[in-house]
Amino acid sequence: MMASKPRYRLLLRLWPYLRPYWPWLVAGGAMALAVSSAEGFIAWLVKPAMDDIFLKRDLFMLKVLPLILLGAYLVKGFARYGQSYLMAAVGERVIARIRRELYSHIQGMSLSFYAQVHSAELMTRVVNDVNRLARLSSTVLVMAVRQMGTVLALLTVMFMREWVLALIAVTIFPAVGVLFRTIGRKLYKIGKRSQEKMSELNVVLQEAFTGNKIVKAFGRERLQQERFDGVNDRLMRLALKDHRVDELAEPLMEILGAIGIMGAIWYGGYRVISGALTPGEFFSFTTAVILLYGPVRQLGRMMNTIQQSISSVERVFDILDTPPTISDKAGAVTLQDFRDRIGFEAVSFRYPESEDDVLSDITLTVRKGEMVAFVGMSGAGKTTLMDLVPRFHDVKSGRITLDGRDVRDVSVASLRALMGIVTQETFLFADTIAYNIGYGRPGATQAQIEHAARLAQAHDFIAALPEGYGTPVGERGVKLSGGQRQRIAIARAFLKDPPVLILDEATSDLDAESEFLVQQALGELMKNRTVLVIAHRLATVKHADRVVVVHDGRLAEVGTHDQLMTREDGIYRRLAQLQSLDALSTN
Repeated sequence: MMASKPRYRLLLRLWPYLRPYWPWLVAGGAMALAVSSAEGFIAWLVKPAMDDIFLKRDLFMLKVLPLILLGAYLVKGFARYGQSYLMAAVGERVIARIRRELYSHIQGMSLSFYAQVHSAELMTRVVNDVNRLARLSSTVLVMAVRQMGTVLALLTVMFMREWVLALIAVTIFPAVGVLFRTIGRKLYKIGKRSQEKMSELNVVLQEAFTGNKIVKAFGRERLQQERFDGVNDRLMRLALKDHRVDELAEPLMEILGAIGIMGAIWYGGYRVISGALTPGEFFSFTTAVILLYGPVRQLGRMMNTIQQSISSVERVFDILDTPPTISDKAGAVTLQDFRDRIGFEAVSFRYPESEDDVLSDITLTVRKGEMVAFVGMSGAGKTTLMDLVPRFHDVKSGRITLDGRDVRDVSVASLRALMGIVTQETFLFADTIAYNIGYGRPGATQAQIEHAARLAQAHDFIAALPEGYGTPVGERGVKLSGGQRQRIAIARAFLKDPPVLILDEATSDLDAESEFLVQQALGELMKNRTVLVIAHRLATVKHADRVVVVHDGRLAEVGTHDQLMTREDGIYRRLAQLQSLDALSTN
């Protein structure tokens, strides 16, 4: 996708981000031209300094020229500072906007996207790749206009002084172009591989840190160290290779410059000896040549920076160019409430990387206020089916409706606002208990947070903590037990107070006593609400209005607990027997 386009065309993608700052760019460009003009003027002053002061011994020029030279340097210094700051400010604002858009775009991607791309890889793109983009934008914006203007100003001085000498001096320019093109290609490849290795390093770090308990339990610290060292060493070798190639440009550029100056001195010295040039004209020209190679060298350095960074531009826009699979369609309706029923109409679904359907021909109606339990073996498709309701994924065929309206025709925000979800894997943010419960309702009061905690049977253990609701839970809630984390997650859903509740293994991490208390709270909460419960433990769903058995991605059985237990060869009955939940009369 990206590789087929000329790499430099990617830089044009930055223009829409730069356009709002065009007055700053114009002002910065004007200051850059002032720097360039001052540089050329300084080279121009060498002739009157040599001819008028040192050869003609003109006292007036002796008094005036140093002041003029000082003025030129003052203009150059202030203009350089202003241009550097303005351009850097534009670059930083552009990068902040790109980083924000990248983060927002990733947030809008479906769950299947996150299943295909490691979270550490995404963090690398948001942080490392965008930082390289910042280096690119600040370098190009600050240096391009200034150095190109300086080159033009100095070339003008050189050709005005002696055009033949100027031609001799610039004969090395094609060689310089070939040099930086060759080096640039190598730097691009190295830069791309370096960013890939940086992503790999972040993956190793994240897995080692988040899975440190497993690492220690199995005594695999040495293995993790070897994994880290392997990637770190490869990254180091790439960095050294990058420096070797990048730093090679500087001495080669100086050698080529020396060749040009050598030719200019030979021919220029001959012209001075023959009387065709004054010493002042020759030294003015030589000064321009010496000053010229500085900005040419900086332009070469800028090209190297572009090549080193352009792989990061590719990686950033590769994400931005990936369209979100879940988004609001034009004219999407905003839902205000849930009134009647949820419908599954011949629903089928498969994951993007899969060749087989995970769900096939699911047809079911869930009435408002009904509690429906979904059971089945692991991998049967229960969680995937529930993920389709709030549009974490979209169906492959068929449709899901809310009050008769296809969920794809309503806004995602209003759809999810009607639903409270407790996921199978409890996730808590690295903040306080109050923050994590209050996450379910922005602006919730302390009294509302505590009420939700009481409903989830979490208030007592929270109150017993030294800092109460202000207790930090640690990364992913690591400072709390599994049951405590689960109850806080349930409280978070309670606080949202939605008309539809999706409880995915909602009580799987609770002990028997806590589970009983939470079930009591759920009984009160579920009045006049629609509840979809997913559980492997059938004891939690015996009192559901209906039980739906999902098997191999299809609805195998539907009925109440008692009805399904009467089926001699039923899947539900077999699951119940395996868990020894009922004393069956046949036994």
